[in-house]
Amino acid sequence: MSDRNPSGGIAVIGLGRFGCHLAESLNALGHEVLAVDHNAQQVQKWSPVLDQVAQADATDGAALRQLGLSEVQRVVVAIGASVEASVLTVLALVELGIPQIWARATSGQHAKILSSVGAHHVIFPEAETGERLAHLIASRMLDFVEFGDAFAIARIRVPETLVGRPTSEVRLKRYGVRVIGVRQPGENRYRYVSDGLELTRDSTLIVEGTIDQVQRFSALS
Repeated sequence: MSDRNPSGGIAVIGLGRFGCHLAESLNALGHEVLAVDHNAQQVQKWSPVLDQVAQADATDGAALRQLGLSEVQRVVVAIGASVEASVLTVLALVELGIPQIWARATSGQHAKILSSVGAHHVIFPEAETGERLAHLIASRMLDFVEFGDAFAIARIRVPETLVGRPTSEVRLKRYGVRVIGVRQPGENRYRYVSDGLELTRDSTLIVEGTIDQVQRFSALS
């Protein structure tokens, strides 16, 4: 897949209401989206809107490989109508070696099954917005809350480039975000940031800024 965004293309399997909304939100964030559905009418409907839309049986690993999904880093299984189809799709993706598999669950039992067969992240769309999930899926953010049209607070693992550096450097203007809390490895609670605190690889930060600033900061490697 070609990509407008260096963090890689994303595939969304299942073009129901949730899948379509999520695909549109990811597109709006600048990511190239490959959407897959078995229903020809849905594929025809969304072809003019999304970058790539393909009709295929997502439970068939060979079909997914033919579409190029083995090269995709992140895949969202948005299937909600059939528990069997969603589980079999996750299994097919695991066999393809997809690094990040996000799967929609419709119940607690469904969520347990998805996790047991290899889904890395299980989501309940009824409790989430498509925009928020798009931000989480398209970045390394652990959590994301948007306030109004531009401001956001996010929980982010320390970017590799900042490991071993004091927190005072994290607040440089070039990043555009402000660190308002940190949790060091082995600690259970977040605390206010002191300038001399050295960040470790497993530290977690809470940062605030505009949505664009937070997104760019989370993309640092």
